[in-house]
Amino acid sequence: MGGGIFGLATAWECTRRGARVRLIERDRIGAGSSGGLVGALAPHVPEAWNEKKAFQLASLLTAESFWAEVKARSGIDPGYARLGRLQPLADADAVAQAERRVESASTLWRGAAEWRVERGADSWRGQSPTGLWVRDTLSARLHPRHAAAALVAAIREAGGEVIEQQGLEDRPPEPVGKVLWATGVQGLAALSADLCRPVGTGVKGQAALFACSAAKRPQLFIDGLHIVPHGDGTVAVGSTSERDWQDDSATDDQLDRLIGKARAACPMLADAPVIDRWAGVRPRASTRAPLLGPWPGREGHYVANGGFKIGFGMAPKVAGVMADLMLDGRDAIPEGFRLH
Repeated sequence: MGGGIFGLATAWECTRRGARVRLIERDRIGAGSSGGLVGALAPHVPEAWNEKKAFQLASLLTAESFWAEVKARSGIDPGYARLGRLQPLADADAVAQAERRVESASTLWRGAAEWRVERGADSWRGQSPTGLWVRDTLSARLHPRHAAAALVAAIREAGGEVIEQQGLEDRPPEPVGKVLWATGVQGLAALSADLCRPVGTGVKGQAALFACSAAKRPQLFIDGLHIVPHGDGTVAVGSTSERDWQDDSATDDQLDRLIGKARAACPMLADAPVIDRWAGVRPRASTRAPLLGPWPGREGHYVANGGFKIGFGMAPKVAGVMADLMLDGRDAIPEGFRLH
């Protein structure tokens, strides 16, 4: 239940393993936060290691093969590319901290990716205050809307069923068999009501899309701003984080300020036209980790929710552990991700 990234990825994983799968979306695929623009698959910093960071690392390392298979089965390019990420270093303290993380990344990322400090300036990254940047080789990008379309096509090609209820007056079919609820913000509200305690809420975000050809460039993370070049001649920029708002899907002057900030940060965006503006509400669990596992007190019902800003990066691993649990009874969900 739910056609966002957690629902789609898990439906695909179960289908590719031979299960009979029906995915039901009450509106349209990507109607919630998974229909956005940014698609930054970026890791947390390599220090203060915990189960969430370890889970994310495993997912990011699995992503290339996961999306390659989706592309092969669907015939649709999800826009995946592992091109790394650059972050400017503002002062001597930031440089020292970044250099300490070089060794911790080597250990914690097990040699699968690098975190290094380098000097540089060009028409893409602009100037760093110190002339120095962190480059990590773990970060990747994905086009959220293309990825969702590819997953739908892959599920159908492998024999699964995808139902969208947008514009239909009929009630969605009643779920049968084992049921996964991957229903975003509405799902967090339903869980909170059922468990009589808050388990999460929504946080609004706004993002923009520029017409700018930078497909082979690394993504940038500058002063909290994600600048992500896609393979289709666009660059996505995001996002705001808003706790109070009136309209879920409206963009406003907060996005205008974000666009101005992006133009100042990235020389190639200075005169690039904005071709799309997006706003949506992202599901944020109270634990700040995804909520995975059985729905307490509801036999045969499961939950995958709370992707917030890292849902696309977490999706391959989320899909794997949820398929393990529902199909094989094998529980590999980290303790901090569980619903109690």
